Amino acid sequence: MLSMLLISFYRRIKKYFLIIFGTLLMLAHLYMVFIFVPTDAETGIIQRIFYIHVPLAWIAFFAFFITLIGSIMFLWKRDFKWDRLASASAEIGFLFITLMLISGCIWAKPVWGVWWVWTARLTMSLVLWFIYAAYFIIRAYISEPGQRARFAAVVGIIGFLNIPLVFAAVELWTTQHPGMIIFEGGLTTEMKLTLIVGLVAYTVLYALLLKDRFVLKNFKNELNQMKNLVTGG
Repeated sequence: MLSMLLISFYRRIKKYFLIIFGTLLMLAHLYMVFIFVPTDAETGIIQRIFYIHVPLAWIAFFAFFITLIGSIMFLWKRDFKWDRLASASAEIGFLFITLMLISGCIWAKPVWGVWWVWTARLTMSLVLWFIYAAYFIIRAYISEPGQRARFAAVVGIIGFLNIPLVFAAVELWTTQHPGMIIFEGGLTTEMKLTLIVGLVAYTVLYALLLKDRFVLKNFKNELNQMKNLVTGG
């Protein structure tokens, strides 16, 4: 009896490990952002949004990379599971790039005195947002599944090509946006550690969201297939 209880407990822990791990990481990250990390001497407390803004950007770009992979695989294999993966990841990426832009505006107001400046990186980020907004418009207004998946895949691939421009914008053009301070030695040990924990925490969150969205899309696909069988459609 005891062994059965232990096995059941192990299976439950294994099933929810990622959720527990992600929750602990997120709590640790919040503690580090608001208590552990020192306040920046130049910009003050508003600089703490950096530790949220950067992970948001990382997840947005990584999610669009998965959309790129799914889009390419769909065009190659014509297997709709890749289309479902691409769209699920794009949904998460679109959410995170929206939050990235909002957090950037909140950061910019006290530092630059305005909510938005048409610098190269900000402009390229906004262009990226519009590209993936178009991605969802295509998915919403094209009814034929094959055509919808093909058109969306093309936009998903084109959209990702804009991401290197977002990265390189601060190097290619004169801009108010900070450069690659992460790689230029502009962070203390505490700052680096806080950022790393944030990147890992948000990556786990992305994995959980992607899993749930992909499973839901598979269920929806199975329900549509059953409906077509019943109605003869």
